Amino acid sequence: MQQTNARAKSTLFIALAIIAAVPLSAASARPVTVTGGQIAGAPGRDPSVMVFKGIPFAAPPVGNLRWRAPQPVDAWQGVRRADQFGSSCIQTIVQERKPWTYEFMAHNSISEDCLSLNVWTAAAGPTERRPVYIFIYGGGNNEGSTAVPVYDGETLAKKGIVVVTVNYRLGLFGFFTHPELTQETSYKASGNYGILDLVAALKWVHDNIAAFGGDPAKVTVGGQSAGASNTHVLTASPQVKGLFRGAIAESGSSITGGPNRKLAEQEQMGLKFAAAKGASNLQALRAMSWQQLQSPVSGSGSDGFPANYRFSPVIDGYVLPAPINDVFAQKKQNDVTTLTGSNKGESGASPHPDVTLEQFRKLAAARYEESAEEFLKLYPANTDEEAAIAQNNAAWDATRVSTYLWALDRNKTASTKAWTYFWDHALPGPDADKYGAFHTSEVPYVLGTLGMSDRPFTADDRHIADTLTSYWANFIAKGDPNGEGLAKWPAVDEKSGLTMELGDKTTAISVAGSDSKLKFWEKYYSRPHPPLPRP
Repeated sequence: MQQTNARAKSTLFIALAIIAAVPLSAASARPVTVTGGQIAGAPGRDPSVMVFKGIPFAAPPVGNLRWRAPQPVDAWQGVRRADQFGSSCIQTIVQERKPWTYEFMAHNSISEDCLSLNVWTAAAGPTERRPVYIFIYGGGNNEGSTAVPVYDGETLAKKGIVVVTVNYRLGLFGFFTHPELTQETSYKASGNYGILDLVAALKWVHDNIAAFGGDPAKVTVGGQSAGASNTHVLTASPQVKGLFRGAIAESGSSITGGPNRKLAEQEQMGLKFAAAKGASNLQALRAMSWQQLQSPVSGSGSDGFPANYRFSPVIDGYVLPAPINDVFAQKKQNDVTTLTGSNKGESGASPHPDVTLEQFRKLAAARYEESAEEFLKLYPANTDEEAAIAQNNAAWDATRVSTYLWALDRNKTASTKAWTYFWDHALPGPDADKYGAFHTSEVPYVLGTLGMSDRPFTADDRHIADTLTSYWANFIAKGDPNGEGLAKWPAVDEKSGLTMELGDKTTAISVAGSDSKLKFWEKYYSRPHPPLPRP
């Protein structure tokens, strides 16, 4: 009898060992335990990758929880299927807004009950400790979703990264401020609920990612556009100290900084919004449906206040204690390695600028004032054609220098390194010549999601994507994008005045065309002024 029991125990031990060794991707029926209960994912397009979609990481922010920090997730019974994306957060769903076509847009249902995340992993089991990347979508903090096709995490997962994408509240529901909301909190602030959602997701990753083969001590946070801006907010926030070690900001780093709106200022916007909705207090606002709240406000008031109320991240003293640049200057930031850059088709540049010589000179006089003459010598033009070329050259230099100067300022109080890039490859398609390397066009390459689009990609595109996903995977894994078989990418403090060209070429280039141009932009950015406009 003892021998039988011993044999049974031995058999059970062997069976458990075999189960533990089975890759998550080959054991889709095996549930994973996370905060709230058990979930079962499904194999990805590549069966070596396991995908878990629509995992709730907080309670639904509805009813009395609308405009509150995310609360603990509601537990569930049994095994929850995690094979479909959760609803996108409240926003206006559009099919395309060129140059952003189908693959860049959300298409699923929307709901206030939207706080879910997704995990892609190719780990052999929970005992692995793979580096983790939390990707934050863009969309001006007014739209976006983890269900957007190009945000798929499978390619990076195949390169050894556990990828997490997070839904966070947007627009009015993510950033509304009001004096009553401020008073009801223990920390005496309101707004930034979308950022607090990301804080909650970071804490969820810290507590749960090991179950997917991820290492909570090797987390990188990153995003594009608003996702990059939100990454900077997290880097400056004391609420996530110690929860990540790296940051990636695509099209989101500028020496001019941001956000700079203070809580008291945006609270006044909240009061005006409530009045426009006929709500005398917070209770009345919470009693309204999201459709009522989301409907346009009729007309502007006599004070010129706009009909469309655009709430955004604010300096609230809690999530964001001060302007981000000030937090860095005070050496109070989360000191994490950083990779950041911009695109060729941003900040006023385009493949075919619509500007005349007269317009170019007038704009230079208005923007550069006493430095306009110097600017026109550095970027000379005597015809409309030359003005178009000069405008693009100036926009590219201004963008690259702004990012470079931001990184230099960052380095003054950071013990970690920073790398910058300039993306210049046009996304193929019928509008490639019109839009070029537009805002967001790098995302399918850095995430390796060319297959999520029907664009006419070539072998060159696939090579570029393989190169960029390798740089990104290296940075996430070891805090340095460089690796075997890749062109050397110098950190900002290695060689002065350089950034990395990515796309059509992969090489280090000057941030400006000459030392005199670099000095011009350094002088320009040393004075207070609004940032250069984006198209």
